[in-house]
Amino acid sequence: MKMYFSQSPDTSCLSEEDFTPVNLQDSIKKTRQALADAYAGFDNALDDDLIDSYIYEINSLQKRYKHLTDLAASETETDKQESHQHSPIRALVSHVFS
Repeated sequence: MKMYFSQSPDTSCLSEEDFTPVNLQDSIKKTRQALADAYAGFDNALDDDLIDSYIYEINSLQKRYKHLTDLAASETETDKQESHQHSPIRALVSHVFS
């Protein structure tokens, strides 16, 4: 029996949401919600393997949340620096003193 596999992904199950650009604030909100869900699952888990699974999931989500918040903080700092560099007052002062 011969089997053939397609190299292209099956796009019939993809939704429009799969192609939308990822917003940092939305990612943070989704991660925060997933973290809350994981904590709730951990609180209600009785099986040892399920408890271990939730511990790994919580650790993973905490690291993802920290990474995303660090990105947001650095993005905010970059925006503040750029706004100071291109402020109209700075341009006026540099024009007067040059």
